[in-house]
Amino acid sequence: MSRGEQAVLIQAPGGPEVLQWTPVEVGEPGPGELRLRHHAIGLNYIDIYHRSGAYPLPLPARLGMEAAGVVEAVGEGVTHLAVGDRVAYASQPPGAYATARLMPARCVVRLPEGIAFEAGAAMMLKGLTAQYLLRKTLPQGGLAAGDFVLFHAAAGGVGLIACQWARALGLRLIATAGSDQKCALALEAGAAHAINYRREDFAARVREITGGQGVKVVYDSVGLDTFEGSLNSLAPFGLLVSFGNASGFAPPVPLGQLAAKGSLYVTRPTLFTHLATREATQAMADDLFARVLAGDIKIRVEQRYALNQIQQAHRDLEARSTVGSGVLLV
Repeated sequence: MSRGEQAVLIQAPGGPEVLQWTPVEVGEPGPGELRLRHHAIGLNYIDIYHRSGAYPLPLPARLGMEAAGVVEAVGEGVTHLAVGDRVAYASQPPGAYATARLMPARCVVRLPEGIAFEAGAAMMLKGLTAQYLLRKTLPQGGLAAGDFVLFHAAAGGVGLIACQWARALGLRLIATAGSDQKCALALEAGAAHAINYRREDFAARVREITGGQGVKVVYDSVGLDTFEGSLNSLAPFGLLVSFGNASGFAPPVPLGQLAAKGSLYVTRPTLFTHLATREATQAMADDLFARVLAGDIKIRVEQRYALNQIQQAHRDLEARSTVGSGVLLV
């Protein structure tokens, strides 16, 4: 049994003050499990939802959805990984905010030697999210080089990866962000256009950029503040992909409104449906790793925190004052 470990536990939902590092014991892996020693832990907005209770967890709860480290022990039936392997994951169950943990092996993939632990921890949830959005959550007829797409919060961790991936696919990504600095980051990462939504009506600007046509697809993780404008940015038969709610939950949509705006489609996907099997997880990770190793995607780790700075990390993330990705260093 591994002793002297720590993990973040919350006893009740609340603000950053409920996050407490607590001594824990980490036992031996059971069938189909691994014991992992973390080197770096990813920070994501879904962690805020779990901490606040917006996405309720059984209490007391552990938080954190992605990390990178080394396999310390392997349970019965695990054949695709071995002790000493460098690995990374983004998956249920929560609990990545820990020095070490047990984990279902099907969720964990080998991290290529050319990718550092920090990048691995910062890229899995965000990179696999960008993968399922741009590669699997597609409008009618799919996407082809030259097509316009709209991506909100494009200077965040998912957004900066999506900007780069879209450029590699030949897509013309229109980015939105909340400051001129963040717009510049999105353009540098590969966005074809960037809109400061605090100064401009982004839906009107999208119509201008696209010659009045609108975009084939909007990828929207902001939710309440952007939802109506996202619908108004779509071309006929366009798809609104609502995959987060940083500003609050998106409102209900009368079905007749979708008809009136051009026979639109709306979907609310989640990464974890796509990661339901080991084979699907591996295929998505292989696609992501190939792009990173080829240099098409560079992972920006802009915020680094010590374990005892977890409360400040959440304050920064919730204030939407961060750019790129952030990690806890173990």
